Amino acid sequence: MFTDRNQHRVRWLIVAVFAAAMAWMESAAVFYLRAMIGRIEPYQPNPLPIVGGFGQVELARELATLIMLLMVGLLAGRTWRGRLGYAAVAFGVWDIGYYVFLKLICGWPHSPLDWDILFLLPLPWWGPVLAPVLIALLMIVWGTLASRSEQEGPHPGTSPLPWALNFLGIGLALYVFMADALHTCGQGVDALRNMLPTRFNWPLFLFASLLMAAPIFPRRRRPIGACATTKSDAQAQS
Repeated sequence: MFTDRNQHRVRWLIVAVFAAAMAWMESAAVFYLRAMIGRIEPYQPNPLPIVGGFGQVELARELATLIMLLMVGLLAGRTWRGRLGYAAVAFGVWDIGYYVFLKLICGWPHSPLDWDILFLLPLPWWGPVLAPVLIALLMIVWGTLASRSEQEGPHPGTSPLPWALNFLGIGLALYVFMADALHTCGQGVDALRNMLPTRFNWPLFLFASLLMAAPIFPRRRRPIGACATTKSDAQAQS
């Protein structure tokens, strides 16, 4: 018989293996596309060229990837906390694995500070490789804790403040990734396609990362009544 802890380990491993396999598929597909358009390194002039119908297909592929990662979390978890936790683990493993496999396939990225186009929805996201990897690590940590504790039931003592800080951090991080695109989108599609950022706002991103990490560190206080009951029970047993 598997204990709850062993069941969690098996489920976590299955989700991680699935995400790693998806990461290889993702990196292989991106390698094929970049090789065909001569963009192995995304940070170069004309980074988003118009080639056939690749643009719309790529947008749909990104959306499909996100749906698949969410679905594996929904299948693995037994509660909504656990499902979201496993989905976060899947996303984190997939994102880190994607860069590891790209490095193995084509030698890029050369360093964690190389610029990359992270997503295209709703506008191009630009950032050094290290930035999404840090977020992926946060997702793995939180997802592991959330999926491991799903058998504990509701957490009435958990404050909503950590989640408010988390959503604020997500908003700030999205702004950092899309700041250049937001400033350029008014100049038309061609300007957006040819945009190359020159500076990444690390201070604001690191602050956003601290806010996003808030749900990892909440501390629940045990009700006084519960402590008294536990103490009296221990005295009765002795």
